Amino acid sequence: MATVKCSIPKGTRDFLPTEMARRNYIFDTIRAVFHAFAFEPIETPALENLSTLMGKYGEEGDKLLFKVLNSGDFMEGVDFQQDYHKVAPQICDRGLRYDLTVPFARFVVQHRDQITFPFRRYQLQPVWRADRPQKGRYREFYQCDADMIGSTSLLNELELVQMIDAVFNRLGINVMVKINNRKVLAGIAELIGAPERLVDITVAIDKLDKIGLDNVRNELKERGLTDSQVAALDPVFALAGTAEEKLKSLKTLFSSVESGQKGVEELETLFSYIQSAGIGCAVELDLTLARGLNYYTGAIFEVKAQDVQIGSICGGGRYDNLTGIFGMPDVSGVGISFGADRIYDVLTELDRFPKDLAQTARVMFINFGPAEQAACVQVASRLRREGVAALVYPDAAKMKKQMDYANRKAVPYVAFIGENELKDNTVTLKNMADGSQETLTVDALLARLK
Repeated sequence: MATVKCSIPKGTRDFLPTEMARRNYIFDTIRAVFHAFAFEPIETPALENLSTLMGKYGEEGDKLLFKVLNSGDFMEGVDFQQDYHKVAPQICDRGLRYDLTVPFARFVVQHRDQITFPFRRYQLQPVWRADRPQKGRYREFYQCDADMIGSTSLLNELELVQMIDAVFNRLGINVMVKINNRKVLAGIAELIGAPERLVDITVAIDKLDKIGLDNVRNELKERGLTDSQVAALDPVFALAGTAEEKLKSLKTLFSSVESGQKGVEELETLFSYIQSAGIGCAVELDLTLARGLNYYTGAIFEVKAQDVQIGSICGGGRYDNLTGIFGMPDVSGVGISFGADRIYDVLTELDRFPKDLAQTARVMFINFGPAEQAACVQVASRLRREGVAALVYPDAAKMKKQMDYANRKAVPYVAFIGENELKDNTVTLKNMADGSQETLTVDALLARLK
């Protein structure tokens, strides 16, 4: 058999035990906050029908969908001289999910008789995008989503901001929450005489942080906006001051634009809620925030780490009719997604992970031979029943080898049951940090380790 090179696809990763301990710390922190806000867990399959996914993320999003070839002879009867866009649906009708929100909308419609509205769900699962891998951007990565669906109340948006504040406070990350409203962006498009170009405008503006204002202007022109329409956006880019001051200026700009006025009203309400709620993290109104996903219709959010140069680590927004695509119209939802992989990179750069996360065993029993091993197994079993992680070294190897193993695994205590301990029904416990030793009864050992 030929030797196969050990490798994985670009944009994917293996995770060693230390990395998994750190990832689980992130997941457990986020999950605990979701539980505190009374969200319920669900899961959806990695594979969705392409009819579920296509057309929900915009033109660029559709290009990043991983499409899965049909089973069997998928090439039979297909004319490959046709345009790719005609061939693709004939040879693949499923794809890996791009995010968790669209599958959630499908889930809500499919299970509408089994859930209670307003429905609050959370989901921690991987997603896939055929993107170019780079720092903070992977082809396979986890999203940690929380959504409320079946309510239009802006209290839901406030709770999302509160959850953002709670999660990053627990993780020790200093963040800025940026907020905008798609109705404001729709109002801007109408104001400059290009309401039909809303998607083009949002896709271009969403790249402002990455490519700069001049390149955004150029892209807007390439997407069909006239020079005068692009120039008419400058007052929006130039708005400065507090959220209250920006909204006051927008009210004047939108004096005759109803959609924009509605967006301003929603933002005013949300920012008043945030102010009264005592949010700890920084929050700002960013009128250039667009979030390129087509399904957003109201408030949109994006979270940036203030002390690390990296893309957004959390984002989301309001979607008023996503379930309508699947035959259940007029059901509004709002949600956020925490990017666990980028959060991991931020915590690594800031060195904010707790130091004892990699610890697997609280105590390791040295193996001296068959009789001693049997006693170790009994004591270890009792410790485990009481919630103490215990490890019995599997072989009666040399003492140095066993102690070296305990050191490499960062085990804080090593236990010895030798000839004297067997006779007295005791255990000698060594503290690996300071080298101190004491001989204890099993009850005293349990009390010490707990």
